[in-house]
Amino acid sequence: MEIINSTIEDIDIIFSLYDAGTILQKKAKQTYWQGFKRTLIENEIQEGRLWKIVVDQQIVCVFTITFQDPFIWKEKDKDPSVYIHRIATHPDFRGNGYVKKIVAWSKDYAAEHHKQFVRMDTGSGNDKLNNYYISCGFNYLGVVPTGDAPELPAHYRGGSSSLFEIAL
Repeated sequence: MEIINSTIEDIDIIFSLYDAGTILQKKAKQTYWQGFKRTLIENEIQEGRLWKIVVDQQIVCVFTITFQDPFIWKEKDKDPSVYIHRIATHPDFRGNGYVKKIVAWSKDYAAEHHKQFVRMDTGSGNDKLNNYYISCGFNYLGVVPTGDAPELPAHYRGGSSSLFEIAL
């Protein structure tokens, strides 16, 4: 298993993983992804922020990182942090602990980049998912309203998110 940057050649696979993730979110009756613009994903790839987990030359999981998330984290966004977003695992590879591997990788990556926190959020109301993130080492910080900022992806607008953090 290796965690490496995604490339433009991966974009169709990335979108297929997002589609599979959306189906899973809908089954869990939680807030679900409502699609992403191709230009957003292309920019994340070009900026080196979209990562993939590869096992036996197959992409089994993808995720994005950023160093800022002001619309969700508000004042806390001033803290030097790595934010994990959009984890999507191939349906045939779910249950293999990839989130825990992402967390371990993110802690190392954050330390190398002089960050003090690894953070993530998810739509509120899914206790099973919240407990899973806690089991991955995150501290649950509670629920915040997400507002209606046009910069937010559609699935955030007018809702709320559960916040998670690991202090390094």
